[in-house]
Amino acid sequence: MSKSILLKVQDDIFTETNNLTKLIKIPRNLYINKALSFYNQLYKRKILKDKLKKEINLVETNPLEVLEEFEKIEDDNIE
Repeated sequence: MSKSILLKVQDDIFTETNNLTKLIKIPRNLYINKALSFYNQLYKRKILKDKLKKEINLVETNPLEVLEEFEKIEDDNIE
């Protein structure tokens, strides 16, 4: 299902988008949908990368604490 939105776009971006969609012969709506999908994936990866960095820093600063947590998880799974 699709949703409609009102979108204000800067003149230069609008002109460039129109020119590109004509050149590659796809509807502007499809082009914008693909661009938004790409941008969403980009930011999901950035969020995941930042989260992993935090986790790595935690492991580096408190390796014994992390090891103890893993051991608790293993013990819980064994029982």
